[in-house]
Amino acid sequence: MAGEKTGPTAVVPFRQFVLKVHSRCNLACTYCYIYAGPDRSWRARPPTVPAATMRQTALRIAEHARTHRLREVRIDLHGGEPLLTGPGPLLAQAAAVRAALPAGCTAAFGVQTNGTLLTRDMIDTLAAAGFRLGLSLDGGTPGLNRRRIDHAGRPSWPAVSRAVRLLHDRPEVFAGILCTIDITAAPGEVYDSLRALDPPMVDFLLPHANWTSPPPAPLGPAGRTPYGDWLCTAFDLWWDGGPGPRVRVFTEILGLLLGRPSSSEAVGLSPVVALVVDTDGAIEQVDSLKSTYEGAAATGLDVFHHTFDDALAHPGMAARRSGRDGLGAQCRGCALVEVCGGGNYAHRYRADTGGFTNPSVYCADLERLIRHIAARLNATVALN
Repeated sequence: MAGEKTGPTAVVPFRQFVLKVHSRCNLACTYCYIYAGPDRSWRARPPTVPAATMRQTALRIAEHARTHRLREVRIDLHGGEPLLTGPGPLLAQAAAVRAALPAGCTAAFGVQTNGTLLTRDMIDTLAAAGFRLGLSLDGGTPGLNRRRIDHAGRPSWPAVSRAVRLLHDRPEVFAGILCTIDITAAPGEVYDSLRALDPPMVDFLLPHANWTSPPPAPLGPAGRTPYGDWLCTAFDLWWDGGPGPRVRVFTEILGLLLGRPSSSEAVGLSPVVALVVDTDGAIEQVDSLKSTYEGAAATGLDVFHHTFDDALAHPGMAARRSGRDGLGAQCRGCALVEVCGGGNYAHRYRADTGGFTNPSVYCADLERLIRHIAARLNATVALN
């Protein structure tokens, strides 16, 4: 759990299990790092997870919970697009996990979806099984979602806007919205349009990029911080705008500035407590690593032959659980390291330096945002 003591002999178990139930997607978003990125491993995997793999994964989760005496685990069903399976396999996966968990351990279930296949009946069915649903979209208007198209080039917005309306009527089910930043879209337009949808949470995500494959940004003089500037504008709108959704990246940074641990891999030094199980049972690191190179997320482990404690010992997992010690010298010596944490692990990759011991490709942007939030927080405290 974020905030646990993590000394040299501490073992921090996994608490979040991202289970792939469908390895294909009905959209072809132009910026997708899974299907348009360097890692093509999805092509060799079964489109849907077999029942035997579901059951074995459930047993491994239960085994891990029993070994580490966990009181709660989080299960996120992902794809691809998980709703391509229909609700049946999602319910079956949840039932398998619940049946296997030891007494005293509960599971919280979530589905992250593009929303195009959601119906009222599907929401009712998943809600009755205790699921919460998160949406991925780029804003609250058709124009802002122009990059989210299907394989025939048709916009996804008409179907997604219907899903938003349905979830708005079911606040107990609506988990929130993940929004990848489009640097060409005005932050005010994006934030205001998302706020108008009344989600409980919004998370602004930096596009997955690295030093070898830099992020898209407008041309300009060296030293500019386009993503930091974008996020600072959005922060001011959120901070000054009265009641609105929780914006995760902002609340995470505020919490870290106030001395609380992080619960996100985007910032902070708390150990990563999540792993991925793909449709063939392969145990993998988080999907963001697939934006770097072919096989970056692979561990060589699978649920049929290995435990999740075996995954804890994997060098890639260990590197992302070592806090400050896992950072390069530049990051370790930075005054903001406790808050920034080096940024997202995948964003540090640089092929010609052999890996991930670099600052984030968004280093200057993160510094700009953190210092801006700190200044706004200090000014507010001084006024009170």
